[in-house]
Amino acid sequence: MADNSMLMSETGRSLLADSSVLDSKIIETSKENVFPGSVLDAEEEMPQIETRVVLVQEAGKHEELLKALEEIKVPYIKTDTIEELGDSDSPEFETVFVVTDFQDSIFNSLCKADCRVIGPPVVLHCARKGEPLPFSCRPLYCASMLNLVLCFTGFRKKDELVKLVTLVHHMGGIIRRDFSSKVTHLVANSTHGDKFRIAVSLGTPIMKAEWIYKAWEKRNEIDFCAVDDDFRNQFKVPPFQDCMLSFLGFSDEERANMEEMTEMQGGHYLPVGDERCTHLVVEESTVKDLPFEPLKNLYVVKQEWFWGSIQMDARAGESMYLFEKSESPGLKKSVSQLSLNTPNSNRKRRRLKETLAQLTRETDMSPFPPRKRPSAEHSLSIGSLLDISNTPESSTTNGETPKSCARPSKNSTPLPLKQSARWQVAKELYQTESNYVDILTTIIQLFQVPLEKEGQLGGPILAQEEIKTIFGSIPDILDVHTKIKEDLEDLMINWTENKSIGDIFLKYSKDLLKTYPPFVNFFEMSKETITRCEKQKPRFHAFLKINQAKPECGRQSLAELLIRPVQRLPSVALLLNDLKKHTAEENPDKITLERAIESLKEVMTHINEDKRKTEAQRQFFDVVYEVDGCPANLLSSHRSLVQRLETVALGDDLCDRGEQVTLFLFNDCLEIARKRHKVIGGFKSPHGHTRPPASLKHVVLMPLSQIKKVLDIRETEDCHKAFALVVRPPTEHNNKLLSFQMTTEEPPKEDWLKMLCRQVANTICKADAENLIYTADPDSVEVNTKDMDSTLSRASRAIKKTSKKVTRAFSFSKTPKRALRRALMSHSATEGRSPSSANENYIGSRLTSASSLAGIPSPSLVNLPSIFEKRSHTLSRSTTHLI
Repeated sequence: MADNSMLMSETGRSLLADSSVLDSKIIETSKENVFPGSVLDAEEEMPQIETRVVLVQEAGKHEELLKALEEIKVPYIKTDTIEELGDSDSPEFETVFVVTDFQDSIFNSLCKADCRVIGPPVVLHCARKGEPLPFSCRPLYCASMLNLVLCFTGFRKKDELVKLVTLVHHMGGIIRRDFSSKVTHLVANSTHGDKFRIAVSLGTPIMKAEWIYKAWEKRNEIDFCAVDDDFRNQFKVPPFQDCMLSFLGFSDEERANMEEMTEMQGGHYLPVGDERCTHLVVEESTVKDLPFEPLKNLYVVKQEWFWGSIQMDARAGESMYLFEKSESPGLKKSVSQLSLNTPNSNRKRRRLKETLAQLTRETDMSPFPPRKRPSAEHSLSIGSLLDISNTPESSTTNGETPKSCARPSKNSTPLPLKQSARWQVAKELYQTESNYVDILTTIIQLFQVPLEKEGQLGGPILAQEEIKTIFGSIPDILDVHTKIKEDLEDLMINWTENKSIGDIFLKYSKDLLKTYPPFVNFFEMSKETITRCEKQKPRFHAFLKINQAKPECGRQSLAELLIRPVQRLPSVALLLNDLKKHTAEENPDKITLERAIESLKEVMTHINEDKRKTEAQRQFFDVVYEVDGCPANLLSSHRSLVQRLETVALGDDLCDRGEQVTLFLFNDCLEIARKRHKVIGGFKSPHGHTRPPASLKHVVLMPLSQIKKVLDIRETEDCHKAFALVVRPPTEHNNKLLSFQMTTEEPPKEDWLKMLCRQVANTICKADAENLIYTADPDSVEVNTKDMDSTLSRASRAIKKTSKKVTRAFSFSKTPKRALRRALMSHSATEGRSPSSANENYIGSRLTSASSLAGIPSPSLVNLPSIFEKRSHTLSRSTTHLI
């Protein structure tokens, strides 16, 4: 689409003229006025002109505006009509009019008279920053587009363009007719034209016209800036705006994914062959020829154009990605026949045979092929990546030798054609090490370096924290293995049977111990970050699609490449074991290899131990995030999570009967949490929250030393998978019975109880953990699970919860239990009893005793019937006293 023509206003000036020219003159003039001392000393100083602010109509009623003018010490007057002022051009005052409405008749009159007009947000902005009022040759309402340079393209309607230009000027922006590197934003109504192409190549943000309109709507917000990322990104021109895409040669899954991405990026998709289609995206590896003759206005592009446009957040130029038809076999055959029938064909054929014979003789004389050019040495072929595996048996065994080993050496000696088995294993070790270094180099150069690069088109693809999480210590690992590769290369060039390979790995064992654990321990987090960012960030998804399709990756994903460091050390250990088998007993390297293997095992053991600790720490934080109100003292360096168990409460001590309860067993404590009740009209988690809201509510954190006995309740028709804990808190005088029913099959109840008793025994320093388990009948502890899953039971629990909420809502006292406790204590005091005895009775009345346990001697347990008698007697007396 053609660019905009010159638009003329009533005064004869171009609306799209470079307003920066006039602004630069004003700036130069202001600089001269700021430094009057720089003028010749003979000249008299120019008289100072005082700025006077005139508040027109509604502006004079703005209290905040009046305070702002007082802060910057600018005199002001109020007026309802500008006629009252008479001639505003006074040599004593520089008059600035403050108008709240830039569309009424007063504003138009002031503009025709070339008066300085500003809006209230400008005054408030200057007062907040302690700056003087700006000098502007145009009416300035706010500073939300201050210092922005805009250019327009694709607008055909003159009225719309005039309105947009005017609004930009009112917000402090500058307009340029021609596009250049000084333009900060291109406002486009079309994705065609030279300006659009240049903006894409320079990485200039391309905006919709709606961006200006929405910014004008926020003109009264003092802190608003039109270039805030969250605001500006809403109005960027999407990459596929005005595009109709079709996809050819892709699988159904790939095509569905690309069609979804097309709509997300502002485009539309059509079936192949539709005449309305503007771009045909072709999978070049599967499509050799088009099924139809494309129209002249149809772009036939490779899939790299599609993903590249998404990555750079703008439509890429099609000329670089055009799909080219492959030459037909007939054409190739005719060309080959033509070349063979030329007069010099026999001479060329003879020269080719001689060259091949010479190369064959050189290959037979030397065990190493000729060295390749330096650029090829650092490249990574598909075959080299695919030949790497975790075991020596599946590694490269095709007889190739290290490509860099052909480097001439003064100490090298001619090697016999047939090498020993030890040399073959050493060669294989070098080849796999060389390929491994190439893989690490590919990860860094192809993925990490571009992601960390500053000044990316469209802005950073990932945050620095995400990049660090994905790649971790890969650069450090590469540095170590590059040194190992160089040492192995020198050893292979100057090979003798007595050369020590074990010394090389012993030399770098400390470096391996330092670099590998940080990466291996957080490898799962690295994979999770890749998966999450690929789903949430289309540009990162496109970045992976582009780079993973390159030959250097060997059709492997980034996650598949990153798993190589996890697999490398076990692979090296296997190769060193194989090398030791083929090393003679009298060879000094035999003992060195054993020490090297032990050092690698030590590194892997340390990695596994660190990984176990890291997983334990992650589980810790998962518990803290999942449990609302979790005590801070739960986090401790000596504490570890042993088991998590889902249960249902069978008593009313900790929470309501039938409520879902989760037990977190640690090595020295037991965290008990219940499932959070759903809150109607609750607040949603903020945008971008990486973790779901807490699903559990903290009940109690119990040290294992408070658990006196663990009860294994027998299985009956009315009781299934139930157990109980006899506990005594330090603030209580009697034991409490906490009963639960397991709701999961894993772990089995017997294993769970043994695990729990083992941790309790370790905490209280007892060796007989089995003696803590007792078997009890359900009737003796009044526990049954028959009604846990019934509909009537669930309905009754729901009614009970609802009644509690209603009671709390209409109650004047939020702590009725405390009030009852105070009443009981005061009643006992009037009868001459000590408050402590009343307190004991009250505590005993609230706790479910376990004294009725059949066959379980305990001096501190009381009888259940006596508790109920005491409870009813106490409640009746307290009720009489209250009446």
